[in-house]
Amino acid sequence: MHAGDPLSAVIVVDDAMCDGLLVRARASGRRRAHHNLHTRFDENPQRVLMAALRDSYYTPHRHTQPPKTETFVLLEGRIDVYLFDDDGTIRRRVSLGDRCAAIDLPPGVWHALDIVSDHALCLEAKPGPFDPKGDKEFAPWAPAEGSEACARYQTLLRAFGGLKGELS
Repeated sequence: MHAGDPLSAVIVVDDAMCDGLLVRARASGRRRAHHNLHTRFDENPQRVLMAALRDSYYTPHRHTQPPKTETFVLLEGRIDVYLFDDDGTIRRRVSLGDRCAAIDLPPGVWHALDIVSDHALCLEAKPGPFDPKGDKEFAPWAPAEGSEACARYQTLLRAFGGLKGELS
């Protein structure tokens, strides 16, 4: 194939790619890894294959500047997605897993992922371009990734069982 051949840009997400991503996640301090399916940060949409382990912590965040919709399609495992009010009150927990599992989040919705199974693989898509400095706004009411409070916060999230409740 020559450089201008569009078939040379085809990416196949297969067992080998997913297994390699899981190996990288296990070696990562963040306990997750990703593989960009897009080739440039200015590409639209951005598409990312993600692998995460149960002990990976996702700080609650939202996408407002600029407003971006975010879609997660679960490929393997189980994930709970927590949705919050502006004050950090949990409004809803959505459990993804088993079959045909995806969630589409409108711009400005505070959310966090929690890996329920030993590991999970998912595909994330959102509009580009991607600017790592301003892609997301982290919740001021939640512990920042890497802080000692993350494990306790995850435990409190996992104890949530209703459609509305507060972490205290």
